[in-house]
Amino acid sequence: QVQLVESGGGLVQPGGSLRLSCAASRRMFRLNVMGWYRQAPGKERELVARIISGGSTNYADSVKGRFTISRDNAKNTVYLQMNSLKPEDTAVYYCNADPPIASWGQGTQVTVSS
Repeated sequence: QVQLVESGGGLVQPGGSLRLSCAASRRMFRLNVMGWYRQAPGKERELVARIISGGSTNYADSVKGRFTISRDNAKNTVYLQMNSLKPEDTAVYYCNADPPIASWGQGTQVTVSS
């Protein structure tokens, strides 16, 4: 069974930064586009960033220029560097393939508040 383990969330002030990490199984990581998703209270889960195996990336307009997704193929890990964080970035962040193919992990909570 594919497992996804997200980490790196926390409480940060507006304008601050966080780096999220997601460890995935080798097979899933190497065969798929990987993405970071988020779900804010009362809202649908949304894809915020994706990266293909060759390194090309795409971002939601709401995070473009502030977030950077990257991957380490040797470690089967995908990262999300989040800068200039805003209160509206507050959500539980998840990783999965794009489109999702595995059960969702526990996610990691990101709270942006002063």
